[in-house]
Amino acid sequence: MAKKKVLLFSDFGVDDIVAALYAYYSEEIEIVGVVADYGNVSKRDAIRNVKFIQEKTGISDIPVFGGAFSPLTGIPPVYYTNVHGPAGLGSIIPENYHDHMDLENFYEVTSLIDEYKDEIIIYSAGRLTSLATLFVLYPEKIKEIKEFYLMGGAFQSPGNVTPVAEANFYSDPYAANLVLQLSPKQIHIVPLDVTRYAILTPQMIDQLNDYYTEAKDEAGMLIKPMVDYYYDFYKKSQPDILGAPLHDLLAMWTITQDPSVQFKEVPVKVSVNSGSTFGQSSGDFRESSPKAAWPIHKVALSFNYKTFVEQIFATLTSGPSRG
Repeated sequence: MAKKKVLLFSDFGVDDIVAALYAYYSEEIEIVGVVADYGNVSKRDAIRNVKFIQEKTGISDIPVFGGAFSPLTGIPPVYYTNVHGPAGLGSIIPENYHDHMDLENFYEVTSLIDEYKDEIIIYSAGRLTSLATLFVLYPEKIKEIKEFYLMGGAFQSPGNVTPVAEANFYSDPYAANLVLQLSPKQIHIVPLDVTRYAILTPQMIDQLNDYYTEAKDEAGMLIKPMVDYYYDFYKKSQPDILGAPLHDLLAMWTITQDPSVQFKEVPVKVSVNSGSTFGQSSGDFRESSPKAAWPIHKVALSFNYKTFVEQIFATLTSGPSRG
């Protein structure tokens, strides 16, 4: 079975990197390109994190594109180092990664789309500024994308930045709304409603780390110090939480696991109005009609947690997969 070709847009904090490592071990997903941009950390730090992961995995042939360094709102970005660590890698502080961290080659993404025309999948794990830019600059290229997935929004659950807004949408609601308005195809949206339940417990992380330590797998051994840091943050704000919610990992897994994830086609929009609703994502989940005249997309409502954990573990302990 041919692997699904994924162009990953990411701001490369902890859960983004775990999602990328999941693809590294997966027999079903191949990351064929990476757009690194601001979000959890600065664009420069995101690019550095990509280079760091490339060294640990030994993979250096995947093209890396520099994405946006600030949102379309004009509001300076806020970085969440308290959540993801000073470098976006939990307690890990990479050294001697100072060269080529200011990539301005975003236009080269079009060549990658040409190479994988009609089979490439875009997965956006972070802010949507870069993806929105692609929509605006290259509307014909966008039509050559097979599928779109994104982690973002909070439709029927509280937000994680404001009472109603999730971080990826809140940080650039202009971009999020633009993508949802202009997409020529329905987008698979994996929101906070479900990703907050993608919990890996400390015991699970310890079990993975024992496996990687015995296998002398440097890439895998990155997971524990990153996720432990991430979990410590959540434990301070939510003392009863049983583990770290790996939002972007769930969304990456969703690309191959549609039968295990329930999606519902609903009209969707994002609020760009200043005030208490800024960045709020809304879906018309009413069973009655007519519904709101917004673009219709597929919003994840639930997933099979047992299947998720089993398959995540099976993949993460299967050894690296290329080709």
